[in-house]
Amino acid sequence: MSRLKGIAGLVVAALLVAGCSDARGAGERKRVLTTFTVLADMTRAVAGNAVEVESITKPGAEIHEYEPTPSDLKKGAGVDLVLENGLGLERWFDRFMRGGNAKRATLSTGVEPIPIRSGQYEGKANPHAWMSPANARIYVRNIVTALSELDPANAGVFKTNAERYDAQLAEIDTFLRSELGKLPPNHRALVTCEGAFSYLARDAGLREAYLWPVNSDEEGTPQQIAATVTFVRENSVPAVFCESTVNDKAQQQVARETGAKMGGTLYVDSLSEEGGPVPTYLKLLRYDAETVVAGLTGGAR
Repeated sequence: MSRLKGIAGLVVAALLVAGCSDARGAGERKRVLTTFTVLADMTRAVAGNAVEVESITKPGAEIHEYEPTPSDLKKGAGVDLVLENGLGLERWFDRFMRGGNAKRATLSTGVEPIPIRSGQYEGKANPHAWMSPANARIYVRNIVTALSELDPANAGVFKTNAERYDAQLAEIDTFLRSELGKLPPNHRALVTCEGAFSYLARDAGLREAYLWPVNSDEEGTPQQIAATVTFVRENSVPAVFCESTVNDKAQQQVARETGAKMGGTLYVDSLSEEGGPVPTYLKLLRYDAETVVAGLTGGAR
């Protein structure tokens, strides 16, 4: 914790300096920072070339308990706006922003939260609202508002880009519901490591089970494994899944004890590198839907 406070203090200092000494010319683009790669990709889709967008975290990073690094200081220097998910996802974010002058906006504002069912954060909002394309359309509206307030001269650009992106999200939403809707009734259950798919499961009409509710909570305890094994057996779930940013050891044990197969890696908190399977948010949603369908119907990716 002391290390985190120390790093956060350095970041605050950088933001304070940035707020007092922005040496950019009047014609230079505004700079926007997002807390993780998914939000950066969504923001770039809306911003186009009008605004410079960068993510604090890199592809593959676990977001919940992220510890800002010295290299993040460079990203924070001179930034005009910082976009966060909210819903308790970035527990380090207030420390990152404390004392800084950059504007901030919460992109999940307006989302109807689903409460976490168990564990240390029981009753609090599940933060993974972006895993629902319907919710993502709310995020996009919030991005348009934040960027337009920051850069009114390009408000028309943001609106046009957002309308185009919204249509793509609507198409992905239809695809996701259609693909997951093909699952046989007895296979309509999604079992993952983290409880990051509550919004997607709600949209697609899937029963949901998971080992732990939120990354950084207790992960892979005997009680969690036993409860998940029971769910898989009682519901004859053919495949279980784990996310790219966590260790799948506990889920491997569930698979061994139940005879279910490991259905594949799902992506939630982070995009992949450019050459990877999910370099954009839209590809992430499509990839996850196809992986779940293939795993639960016996197909292979």
